Amino acid sequence: MMDEQRLKAFEDMLAAILKQYDDTTEKMAKLKAEGKEKTVTYRQLFANKLQLQAMLSYYRTYGLL
Repeated sequence: MMDEQRLKAFEDMLAAILKQYDDTTEKMAKLKAEGKEKTVTYRQLFANKLQLQAMLSYYRTYGLL
């Protein structure tokens, strides 16, 4: 039973990371279309995107993605 709960937690975490990555990418694209690549918001989103990419790369490394 405990293994199933852990697996579900990992899958939920992966889904949340993927959603956040997609949302961040969309927001960045919108700001870029508005010519706002030099704003603090864009730069924060860029940093978040890099962090999310790093997390997703761990999932790929371990064959979970």
